[in-house]
Amino acid sequence: MTKVTDFITQELINRGITDIFGYPGGMVTHLMDSLSKHRSRIKAHLCYHEQAAAFAACGYAQISDKVGVAYATSGPGATNLITGIANAYFDSTPTLFITGQVNTYESKGNLSARQKGFQETDIIAMVSSVTKYATCVRNASDIRYELEKALYLAKSDRPGPVLLDIPMDIQRAQVDVATLRGFTPPETPCSKGNEAADTIRNALQCAKRPCVLVGAGVHIAGVADSVREWCGKVGLPVVSSMLAVDCNCENYYGFIGAYGHRAANYIVAKADLLISLGSRLDLRQTGANSAGFAANARLIRVDVDEGELTNVIKPDETPIVANLRDLLPQLLELQSAHDYSDWLGVCDDIRGKLAESESKSIQAPNSIIRELSGLIPANAVICTDVGQNQVWVAQSFKTKANQRVLFSGGHGAMGYSLPAAIGAYYANAATREKQKPTFSFNGDGGFQMNSQELQFLAREQIPVKVIILNNSSLGMIRHFQEMYFDCNYAQTKAESGYTTPDFAKLASAYALDFCRINSSSVGEVADNRELRDALESPRPAIIEVALSDTTYVFPKLHFQKPLPFQEPDLDEALSAYLEGL
Repeated sequence: MTKVTDFITQELINRGITDIFGYPGGMVTHLMDSLSKHRSRIKAHLCYHEQAAAFAACGYAQISDKVGVAYATSGPGATNLITGIANAYFDSTPTLFITGQVNTYESKGNLSARQKGFQETDIIAMVSSVTKYATCVRNASDIRYELEKALYLAKSDRPGPVLLDIPMDIQRAQVDVATLRGFTPPETPCSKGNEAADTIRNALQCAKRPCVLVGAGVHIAGVADSVREWCGKVGLPVVSSMLAVDCNCENYYGFIGAYGHRAANYIVAKADLLISLGSRLDLRQTGANSAGFAANARLIRVDVDEGELTNVIKPDETPIVANLRDLLPQLLELQSAHDYSDWLGVCDDIRGKLAESESKSIQAPNSIIRELSGLIPANAVICTDVGQNQVWVAQSFKTKANQRVLFSGGHGAMGYSLPAAIGAYYANAATREKQKPTFSFNGDGGFQMNSQELQFLAREQIPVKVIILNNSSLGMIRHFQEMYFDCNYAQTKAESGYTTPDFAKLASAYALDFCRINSSSVGEVADNRELRDALESPRPAIIEVALSDTTYVFPKLHFQKPLPFQEPDLDEALSAYLEGL
């Protein structure tokens, strides 16, 4: 006979999951005990907040291509996971969340009482809208079926989070593994890869100015290398969503959207065919005035989730429901329909002219990010938080081959970066052959939401570098207040209630290495010996970039304007030239 939590632990090991994240609690003590017996094969990492554990599971899944796992006790432990669960749902991250629950005999069941057992909470009802599957396991004999089903659903089709709520008495129950019923996955529907490839081939034969838009789905499907190969083979210009800025394709021109690269937005506007691979095309990408998006182009949208295609961007678009894993082998067999070198020349002209114009007004944060990116090695993982820091990294971090950049995209959760970096580090280090550094970019606001995880770094001494872009304000909201609220900076600056700690003292409290550079260091970052030592050290470190409390994200889309019309406005002569291309 085997205890249920021992069975769960062994199943996770069998799936190749090496690291999971959580916080102790009374209703998960049996799971904790089972995990501790197998610590040489699966490590249960103690985070200091359940939300951080959920984000760490997301980071682990995003890098490892395995299911990320986090656990928490009932009641507040379970509810603290919800932000991370929502993050996994909106960014299609395969994750399993295990929550403890009161003993079945303590449950309120059908009673009208709000609660019977201590910390009893109906977590299933709370997370039903942000999970692919969530259930309470009320019979020990169902554990194999429910665990196999949850792990299958987490990875199948469009991935996402699943949750198993397991009462205490079920966790400690003894089961005969040989007699447990298993889960049989449904039959896989016929692939639509051939059909989709034919549609794209026919469209390319008619196009003179095609463009490929790469979304996060390319990483989720594990086909980034195939996309790079196909686009290079055919000679297609490539743009991306923000979440895919690390696509590193040949002929890559940047990410599109409200805060995107001007060149990418102009190229989409000039294209006569836009092939979207795994991108949701939400309002941040198309602009609020989506009628003006890719106005001159036929739009082909490929997505594994038919539901996303119900958000119609262009009335005459071609929606294709297909898994990119099935499509890319077919695309790689296609021969180039045309020589697109003239069109690539136009794209290069657009990029060159805009780069020359914007070099005169680039902001200090963008410059510092660009310089820092030159010091960060290939194969590293870069995590961003949410706010101005996220956009500065997306705009200005120059990625190298095999680097990954992780975002909290759809949910946009502040406090994501540091715990996600911890999870990503363990995903990278799973082979235990080489400990790779991971870099966590943060604003001073988002960092304070999970700063307690510095104790994790101090305890484990893993080489996560925490870079805090400190403008001593909530910069994105402060900018909104400047534009729309007559500079009433309520709760976003020091004089109106928002403050930051002394990060040097904070680093000292956790016994972490610390380095500070100033915005005036533009052009001198690479020569800063103290900074280089902090970045290259095998120890964790905090690096503070001290900025003015008045910072901006530019370019930024004009309200209700098509994508190329970003502020600050371009010189009239340059604008007229680009319009004429």
